[in-house]
Amino acid sequence: MFNFYKKRRKPYNFGIVLSGGGARGFAHLGVLKALNQYNIFPDVISGVSAGSIVGAFYADGYSPDEIFELFTDSKIFNFLKLNIPKKGFGNLNGLKKLLDENLRARTFEELKIPLFITATDLNNGKSVYFNKGEIKDVVLASSSIPVIFSPIEIDNISYADGGIMNNFPVEPIINITKKLIGVYVTSIEYADEFKNLFNIALRSFHLGIAANVHAKSQKMNLYIEPKGIGKFKVLDVSKGKEIFDLGYNETIKVLKDSNFKF
Repeated sequence: MFNFYKKRRKPYNFGIVLSGGGARGFAHLGVLKALNQYNIFPDVISGVSAGSIVGAFYADGYSPDEIFELFTDSKIFNFLKLNIPKKGFGNLNGLKKLLDENLRARTFEELKIPLFITATDLNNGKSVYFNKGEIKDVVLASSSIPVIFSPIEIDNISYADGGIMNNFPVEPIINITKKLIGVYVTSIEYADEFKNLFNIALRSFHLGIAANVHAKSQKMNLYIEPKGIGKFKVLDVSKGKEIFDLGYNETIKVLKDSNFKF
C-alpha cells in the first residue's frame, strides 16, 4: 500500500490513469496503442477494475495488441457464471486463470513499469492503493464488482471493486508525475433496459462511481473519454474489437486536436 501524501517529488515524466468499465476496458488497449504510436509511453500507471487488468499486463511488458489477443483468446470477460453463491452471483476464476498462466511478474516489484491498483476495503470503508507485494489477488479484488462477484480477502480484509469509491484513481500518481493522461471508459448515457434486478444493480453502481470524475478530469494534461463508449454494456464482450478501435480513434483525434507536449 502507498501513502501518496508523503511523496511530493515528480520522478516520472508520463503517468496514466485507467478507469474501470468491464468490457469497455478494451478501449484502454486502443488508447495505449495510439499513445505508443505517438512515442508516448507511460512511466507509471494507476488502474482500477478493468484498468487494473490492462495496467497489470501492460506493466508486465505486453504490447496493447498482445494484450488484446490474450483477452480475446481467453475470453477474459466471459468468466461470469451465475451460480448464485451467498455473497455474489459469480466468480473470478476465469480472470484468476488468465493471471496465473500469463502474468510473468508475480509481485509489483517485478513489473517493468511501476503500477498502482485501487481496491475498496469493505471492512473499513475506504480506498486502498496497492503498489507492493503480490499482484494477482489485488487485481482480482480491484475487479470484484459488487453483487456480481464475491469480495476477495487479503490479509483478513475483504476487498471489492476499487471503482466503488474511486473509479478514476489519480491520487496515487498525481504528485509523482510531470504530465498526467487520464482515460475514462465508464461514461453515463441514456439507458432504458431495467428488466431485472441485475440490470438495476449494475446501473446503480455505475451512476454512483461517476461522481467527481469531471473535477478530476480537469487536472489531466490529456483526458480521453471515448465518445459513444456508454452504449456498450459492461459484459459486452462480443464488441471487443469495436471498443478497442473506439479508444484508438478517439486518442488519435484528441492528440491531433490538443496542444499536448510530448
